[in-house]
Amino acid sequence: MSKSHAAAAHPDRKKWEAFAVCAAVAALTIMDLSKINVGLPTIEHSLRGGPTELQLIVAGYALAFGLALVPSGRLGDIHSRKVMFVIGLSSFTLASLMCALAPSIEILVIGRILQGVAAGIQMPQVLGLVQQLFQGKERGRAFGLFGAIIGLSTAFGPTLGGLLIAVGGEQDGWRLLFWMNIPLGILALWFALRLLPSRQSHEKQHTELDLMGIGLLGVAIFGLMLPFVLTTGGPDDDPARWYWLIAFAVGAVGFVSWERHYLASGKSPVIHFGLFKLASYRNGILIATAYFAATPAIFLLTTLYLQQGLGLAAVFAGMVSVPFALVSAVTSWTGGRLVNRMGRKLVLLGLGLLLFGFAFSIPIAAYAPVDMVPWLLAAAMGVAGAGGGFVISPNQTLTLSDVPVAQGGVAGSVAQVGQRAGTAIGVAAACSTFFSTIYRENGVHDQVAVFSDAFRNGMLVTLGLVIVAVVFALFDLRAKADSGR
Repeated sequence: MSKSHAAAAHPDRKKWEAFAVCAAVAALTIMDLSKINVGLPTIEHSLRGGPTELQLIVAGYALAFGLALVPSGRLGDIHSRKVMFVIGLSSFTLASLMCALAPSIEILVIGRILQGVAAGIQMPQVLGLVQQLFQGKERGRAFGLFGAIIGLSTAFGPTLGGLLIAVGGEQDGWRLLFWMNIPLGILALWFALRLLPSRQSHEKQHTELDLMGIGLLGVAIFGLMLPFVLTTGGPDDDPARWYWLIAFAVGAVGFVSWERHYLASGKSPVIHFGLFKLASYRNGILIATAYFAATPAIFLLTTLYLQQGLGLAAVFAGMVSVPFALVSAVTSWTGGRLVNRMGRKLVLLGLGLLLFGFAFSIPIAAYAPVDMVPWLLAAAMGVAGAGGGFVISPNQTLTLSDVPVAQGGVAGSVAQVGQRAGTAIGVAAACSTFFSTIYRENGVHDQVAVFSDAFRNGMLVTLGLVIVAVVFALFDLRAKADSGR
């Protein structure tokens, strides 16, 4: 189906209704990455979870998410994004029910992994549908609004989680974090069946599924993410976990070799490597990977520091991220309108503000009076949120700007794999630094000083990741200057 036919088939009202369904489900999915943070202490107390299980609850979700993305995106591109969306949303709702009823920490971990798989099925359909529904400047505005919604859901997640725990109580309040997904998932499913477009453009030929390529890519992703998922920073970390990186290397080399052979035989591979020749796509993925390695880890470090170090209740610890949410929503929307004029410079400005806001939290934790720390951290989060909004939606628009619509699902999936791998690696690196500092200094200093040092060391790791994103943004600016665009 041609682009003009697609546009005619979906007038403005229908397009934006379908967009609203996509954005709502994406927000529900992403919120599950952040709202669980404030629930970890109560889960630990309620189900007697250890550091490994708690790490799996957070990073295991990201691992499963990453594994499901590319094959799901490919299936959506060659068959039906609507069908894959419905499958993912239904599975996510059922997995949430499993988590809500979990009688043990092991069942909860399994439920979280299944949630991650379901999220990985539905998210590439969201990105593919947005590309399918909107073109040109309208796509920039759509991604601007999408970024605002994602920014709000990410940063409001801890606040909402804290409120639900306050309502449900310290023992079982965490179960409400999952119960809320069930009625919302059912409602979203009803709207999805009614409003999402059933017709889409496809590649003109080659609609087979490359199962060998998918398997090799799965081995590579699993081998890369698993050792970081199993890293807690505690004394019981097994050094043998790093041997999984060998599986990553073997899987990656095998995947690239197979995909080249598969393409040479006249078939359509899982990932069209020609996409990586597009500087906007390649650099955008690298920027997003570094950004999502840093930001979720920072939210988690902040809630751990406030709850465990300063003894703040979950509901108040979650509220510290509210300024980030509110400000990033405004700048995401604004960024969606400015991106076609400012390009990558807007992303670079956002990364600068993000770096400044998050860096300012280190002296706050070290030198501010304890009762002022939450308020000052909230102010720093507001500055960082201004930057975050200028990064998420403009970078999404620029990353997919030159990608053919027929490959939108798998292109968005690869970008999401980078983000989820970044999240798992960033959370593991920052949190293991945080907890190893606590193990090392425990008993040497008072609790507040120990947690302040742990927060500082973890934050230094995440700030290094933001700097990596800045470097890639500068590379992209140079590439644009060299091409004369």
